[in-house]
Amino acid sequence: MKSNAYLEELRNKTSDELKLELVSAKKELFNLRFQNATNQLNNTARIREVRKNIARIQTIITQRSNA
Repeated sequence: MKSNAYLEELRNKTSDELKLELVSAKKELFNLRFQNATNQLNNTARIREVRKNIARIQTIITQRSNA
């Protein structure tokens, strides 16, 4: 499963790396939404995937701050 491998990759990163990853994912989501609004986006499922990745990153950051 891709998501499990991605989760393991995220868990092995430091907090600073996770924050950079989060910023990068949010920028990508913005660009995807912009492309979708201008009818330039071919793969609309990518928006959903990026949103879920952002949620995964935020969950790991929250878990670390609560631990």
